[in-house]
Amino acid sequence: MVNEVFHKVANRYDLMNDVMSAGLHRLWKDALVDWLAPPKSDRAFAVLDVAGGTGDVALRIATAGGPGTRVMICDINPSMIAEGRARAGGRAFAGCITHAAGNAENLPFPDRSFDAYTIAFGIRNVTNMDRALSEAYRVLRPGGRFLCLEFSSVDVPGLDTLYEAYSNAAIPALGKAITGDGAPYRYLVESIAKFPNQQTFARMISDARFSRVKFRNMNGGIVAMHSAWRL
Repeated sequence: MVNEVFHKVANRYDLMNDVMSAGLHRLWKDALVDWLAPPKSDRAFAVLDVAGGTGDVALRIATAGGPGTRVMICDINPSMIAEGRARAGGRAFAGCITHAAGNAENLPFPDRSFDAYTIAFGIRNVTNMDRALSEAYRVLRPGGRFLCLEFSSVDVPGLDTLYEAYSNAAIPALGKAITGDGAPYRYLVESIAKFPNQQTFARMISDARFSRVKFRNMNGGIVAMHSAWRL
């Protein structure tokens, strides 16, 4: 069902992100890459961007990092991968961004393959988040970094009510107006509402054996970034 949702919206996915967030998603993704801080040298630095879709985060990492930075985009949806390949097709990114089809719960990569694992607005869509976190730990090298950007729980009185009303009424309507189908965006709103709050998700990351788990709220907790390390 999730696969079909993203197949329907792939060609308008980035436009809808701009409309739904009033462009804020760009700042959130910039903040994720800033916290990752890929090395600007030629030191080898391999990043796995899971649920990387159209490549928004991967392109930012490749731009911020030095010549040794390489990003593998892994996504379960062929339509999203096609969009990502088209965006990364420029010569400036030749060789530094690659793509693979794969499920976050069963990644098609060997143990200890990557220096960093990023996932932006994707982990709430997996069936078994504990399994996805375990896979993230498995494919990271010792000393590797896990970073997750996801919608979370608003912690500002008043803003929570406004945000809930906007999500339930405006987002499906905008989705229908722009993509012709509001149903995928009703699903997205429901998936956000069901996602664990910041503290609960931090405990889930710790339970997956990660260390030094932290999170940062942005825009009153509308989104949160979680960081952890495989030590």
